Amino acid sequence: MIFGKIDYINLLPFHVFLKKSSLPNAFKRSCEHQKSVPSAINRKFRKRAVDAAFISSIESKRTGIKRLNIGIVAQKNVKSVIIKEGATKSDPASATSNKLARVLGLQGEVFIGDRALKLYLESPKTYIDLAQTWHDTYHLPFVFARFCVNARQSFYKRLSTQFVRHRVKIPNYILSKYAKERGITEKNIKEYLKLISYTIGRKEQKALFMFLKKAKRL
Repeated sequence: MIFGKIDYINLLPFHVFLKKSSLPNAFKRSCEHQKSVPSAINRKFRKRAVDAAFISSIESKRTGIKRLNIGIVAQKNVKSVIIKEGATKSDPASATSNKLARVLGLQGEVFIGDRALKLYLESPKTYIDLAQTWHDTYHLPFVFARFCVNARQSFYKRLSTQFVRHRVKIPNYILSKYAKERGITEKNIKEYLKLISYTIGRKEQKALFMFLKKAKRL
């Protein structure tokens, strides 16, 4: 069993959940070997180098993919997917967010992930929050990624269901480690994680369908 890990703070609760689980240590170690940015995890998943992963929403629409109703969702603002108006420049780590900027008709440089969160916290007036703009426009949440499976679907379905049913408390030593590594305070990490949800319900499904339909036209 090999899971593709996106090493961003927005999935920190899921990674803590895996760490605390009774899963084999070999599985937990494999997650560390396969960690990368979303665009790289998309490629690994496409090549079936990983059994499952949180895949960019724009990538999850491909036929033949087993999709679960778990993902990375921003109900309104997100702070970690932003654009600085000016010359157009995509973030190479992203797939969905670059397309989202185009759907919203925004031009500029796109930033995602922990680097984006740090930039936004340092200078919020410099950047536009793409999830907030989407919500202001369509009054819907935005689904950035979806849990998709290549193999062992029943196992990963049980795992993801257990995750959303349990409140995950992040130990202080892990918060401290991420704060030092990413240059973001523990307080800001906690506040940021309040903006992220993981269940894809009816409203999120509607938002995802709308985004993919609009993206297809570009």
